[in-house]
Amino acid sequence: MTERILAHRHRLVTEQNSRWWTLGAMCFALFMMMLDNTVVNVALPSIQRDLHASLSALEWTINAYTLTLAVLLVTGGRLGDIFGRRRIFLLGVAIFGVSSAVIGVSPDGGVLVAFRAIQGVGAALMMPATLSIITQTFPAEQRGMAIGTWAGVSALALAIGPVFGGFLTQSVSWRAIFFINPPIALAAVAVTLFATKESRDETVQRSVDYPGIVTLTASLTALVLALVEGNSWHWGSPVVIGLFVLAAVGLAAFVRIELRSRAPMVDFAFFRSRSFLGSNLVAFFVTFAMFSQFFFLTLYMQNVLGYTPLETGLRFLPATILIIVSGPIAGRLADRVGSRPLMTIGLLMVAGALTIQSGLTIHSGYGLLLPGFMLMGLGMGLVMSPMSTAAMNAVDRTKAGLASGTLSMSRMVGGTFGVAVMGALVTAIGRSQLDSSLPHLPAAVRSALASALGSGGSGTGVHSAPQVVAASHHAFVAALGTGLTIGAAVAAASALLAAVLIERKPRAHAAGPEPAFEREQPAV
Repeated sequence: MTERILAHRHRLVTEQNSRWWTLGAMCFALFMMMLDNTVVNVALPSIQRDLHASLSALEWTINAYTLTLAVLLVTGGRLGDIFGRRRIFLLGVAIFGVSSAVIGVSPDGGVLVAFRAIQGVGAALMMPATLSIITQTFPAEQRGMAIGTWAGVSALALAIGPVFGGFLTQSVSWRAIFFINPPIALAAVAVTLFATKESRDETVQRSVDYPGIVTLTASLTALVLALVEGNSWHWGSPVVIGLFVLAAVGLAAFVRIELRSRAPMVDFAFFRSRSFLGSNLVAFFVTFAMFSQFFFLTLYMQNVLGYTPLETGLRFLPATILIIVSGPIAGRLADRVGSRPLMTIGLLMVAGALTIQSGLTIHSGYGLLLPGFMLMGLGMGLVMSPMSTAAMNAVDRTKAGLASGTLSMSRMVGGTFGVAVMGALVTAIGRSQLDSSLPHLPAAVRSALASALGSGGSGTGVHSAPQVVAASHHAFVAALGTGLTIGAAVAAASALLAAVLIERKPRAHAAGPEPAFEREQPAV
């Protein structure tokens, strides 16, 4: 039986096409993970009704996943380098698939939140492994095309997530959005076992930097928790300030530990490369701008324009479709002309998109948003895959897992910062607007309305009078316009960073010798 399976495997997977099977498996797993990022949001009201979940449990349905994913990305990448990238990838896929199945049968909000956190652990093991395995599998001259395909699949999942989630939630159940993950996980595992060779960083010992993991995890947990909860806990509260202090002390301790470690979690020598430094800075700032735009424009379309979740998801499609189309094209172009011109032009397009959308009003409608979405999609497509290509080409291929984890962490933390900063801005500007438009209301009520705006609410849960709701909408839109203007400035500054820091050509070692793969074990 085993011989028959192996014979079939050798006919189906050859030396010539194995890299494409590997790319398919990585994209399959990435699709599952990125789909889960957006598909859950539209199901939250149904989850609340079915499980009688509290508002706090509902918020942590999203935050638990975001927190564990952002905190453990670097650790996941480093573990892949040490113990084998395929091995860690398969472990991450298994954790993600099993936790998804448990979430699908959750009896209450506590179980759901706990396994959403475990889902984040699986995703943190998977995400850096997908990019590092692709880097190991494809030579430098084809890497941009492969990473472009990888980025396009990610955009596809983000595009259909709200639409698919809305359909399943309305037609079947919110539980169905989690039950689709286990079959995808099984398919990704099967293809990976058949087609993907094992690889690891042969230059380091198989030892884990436990002090580095502990300090990095503690400091990033404190930082991300403060960013996620800053609006609801208040930015000046002792708890939030204490978390920021803990994050700063922890990160300082982490740097000191890593500089003395024989097998560090983060190799700070990477940042001596202008391209790697520039790619991580761009990753932070471009997701800062994009995540804040998508999050708060979703609220604008639903709370101000009155669109349903499904209608909102459909209106994001022009942006995501253009990312899907332009991502692989940009990847191929990066192989020919380099990443710098594509990233610079793409970031300027992102800045232009945010500038257009910063002029919205409560009566603007979709006509103003559409040109901005289209320019945003094209710009992001030109940025994401060349950015990843520039970062991965800037380091030795044996360090691919660590480099991928660092870049992924920059993206995640940048997105979290963007939503948090935009939320704080909306709260501050909203409070000023509400103070001038609703002076007859008690100060406590105006403060509650402003806090609701910053955390994503429309204010109707605080006060339902039409005059108050209208004033809340005006305050939200005014604050959002200012925030989008700031986002445009951030994107423009990122374009300057890309033009200055990204090198014209990758370093010579990036196209060096093929990596040493471990002997592949037969799949049984």
